[in-house]
Formats: sequence, C-alpha cells, structure tokens
Amino acid sequence: MNDTTHEGARSALDSIDSAQHAMAGEIGLPRWYWWMMAAGWIVLGVLGDLTPGWVAIVATVLFGAGNATLAGRLYDGTRGTAGVRLNRSQVSRRLPWLIIGILVVLVLPTIGVALGLDADGAGHPGLLASVFVAAIVGFGGPEILQRLRRLVHA
Repeated sequence: MNDTTHEGARSALDSIDSAQHAMAGEIGLPRWYWWMMAAGWIVLGVLGDLTPGWVAIVATVLFGAGNATLAGRLYDGTRGTAGVRLNRSQVSRRLPWLIIGILVVLVLPTIGVALGLDADGAGHPGLLASVFVAAIVGFGGPEILQRLRRLVHA
C-alpha cells in the first residue's frame, strides 16, 4: 500500500465511481412485472367492455393501487436487474414518478385506440385497445423505462 501514488488512487476511485453509475443505470423492474401489468391491462379492457361502468372504475383504482404497491416493493431503490443491490442513495428519487408517468401516459393510446375502434364499429373496442397497449407494455416496458430514465436523468 505504501507505493500507491495519488494518480493511482484517483484512477481507482474514478473506476469505482464509474462502476456505481453503470449499476445505477441498470435499476429497473423485472420483465415479468411488465407482463403482469400487460395482463392487468387486458383484464381492465374486458371489464370495461363487459361489466357496468362502476366495476371497471373500481377495478382500475385497485389495479393502480396494486401496481403502485408491487412496483414500489420490486423497485425499492436497491435492486438491479442482475440481482445486485445498491445503496438507495445511488438511485434517483424520480424513478417512482417516472413509472407512474408511464402508466398515466399509456392510458392515452388506450382511450384513443378504443374510440377509433368504436367509431369504426368494432366489437369490444376497449378489449382490443387494451390488447394493443398490453403488447407495448409487455414487449417494450423495460426498454421504455430505461430510455426515459436516461432522458430525464432519473
């Protein structure tokens, strides 16, 4: 240890800092979470088309609350995608808001597609629209989250 130079120590600390930032960039939610959310989206589409409005509203509120709870427990700020645990201070406080924002924004294409399908006379437009958005969520959820994290520095 006596022969360690200032430059060598600085280089080692820079390497550690770089590795910490790289791991923090890997924080996300597991792929199965996104597929479960996609399945829930489809269930909401079915309920919206086949049940009274109040059932769909209650189910949507429960879905949102359940999703927020599950995402919070999974993400809890310390789990990396490879099972690595980080210190909570390494993860942006914007991440939960980003996840909520993604969910809220996904409502817009669901409504838009459902309205378009309904105007075209399609049967069960809510279900068809939810399947469309569920495919986006299931196949692209993790990638969407990672790109948005980089965009907003979360």
